Amino acid sequence: MLVNGIHYRTIWVDENSEELICIIDQTRLPFEFVIKKIDCYQDMIKAIVDMEVRGAGLIGAASAFAVYLAVLRAPKDDAQFDAYIKEVASKIKSSRPTAINLEWATDRMLQAIQNTGSSVQRIKIALDQAIKIADEDSEFGRMIGIHGLPLIEKISKKNGDVVNILTHCNAGWLALVDYGTALSPIYAAHEKGIKVHVWVDETRPRNQGASLTAWELNAAGIPHTVIADNAGGLLMQNGKVDLVIVGSDRTTHTGDVCNKIGTYLKALAANDNNIPFYAAVYSSSFDWTIKDGLKDIPIEQRNGDELRYIKGLDNTSKIKEVCIIPSSSPVSNYAFDVTPARLITALITERGICNANPESIAVLFPEKVKNNRK
Repeated sequence: MLVNGIHYRTIWVDENSEELICIIDQTRLPFEFVIKKIDCYQDMIKAIVDMEVRGAGLIGAASAFAVYLAVLRAPKDDAQFDAYIKEVASKIKSSRPTAINLEWATDRMLQAIQNTGSSVQRIKIALDQAIKIADEDSEFGRMIGIHGLPLIEKISKKNGDVVNILTHCNAGWLALVDYGTALSPIYAAHEKGIKVHVWVDETRPRNQGASLTAWELNAAGIPHTVIADNAGGLLMQNGKVDLVIVGSDRTTHTGDVCNKIGTYLKALAANDNNIPFYAAVYSSSFDWTIKDGLKDIPIEQRNGDELRYIKGLDNTSKIKEVCIIPSSSPVSNYAFDVTPARLITALITERGICNANPESIAVLFPEKVKNNRK
């Protein structure tokens, strides 16, 4: 995507040194656009935990580059290397438990560097594989836009007017390496000249909608309105939402979708008002090993300070945090919820659109189902 006329991905290898990985520090948005350079796996893990990089696809790519950075400084002895990289992988996987891309990318990196020759070969293979994972992530986002575009086109032709789309959290290019999931069809529609308007949930407590999605849509010139999280139901009741598109951090092969906390409530409201509810997902965000998302997907609980404090600009344009909850009040900060398949109209994937059920998903991903049965 373009920022001030310059194309950026969310993560890339520094052009002057292959030992540096560049990221956009998303904790500084929308107030500051800051590029951060990372030279060790420990700092990449910290960037994942602190949500300087966030979104299922991006933290998958960041995990891959974390493994690469670890390989750069790994012991050369095979036995020592194996123990070292196993410990690194464990630390990466435990950094954020809900999004499966993190585990998937880490395991793919480990498989790529297994039984390799010299340390120089390991480094090259690790770098090539991390770049490949990032490139695939970007392409998946682009294809989701292509497959999701007809859904918006159809409503536009039927209504003959602006298509109003509600989204939750940030599932745009900032959440992937590029393009995004839920926002990708919106970008494709805008580029084709279809009139769209996006209702942007603020997405408490970290406000990824108000800060990140709104920032993205501003940069792309797409009409949008930021709303309180609880306003979506009212808008749906009053006919002001044509469809809902959200992303996913983990999707079961039975069609349950785990996404940012509050997604389930939007699905309930959409279902009650007969509004299509789509989840934009891709193959690496599927969990092919579990059936019941509500029972089996681990739900991350984050630091309560994310709920206690809110960040913004003061009247001198300085970024400040302020406390909004009584200091003596306990808080509980669940980061995700699970929307059951029965509430999902369809899944938009890089291979096409399918119903949120195992039979339809298997048609698009037959090799995954086959491997899962072995």
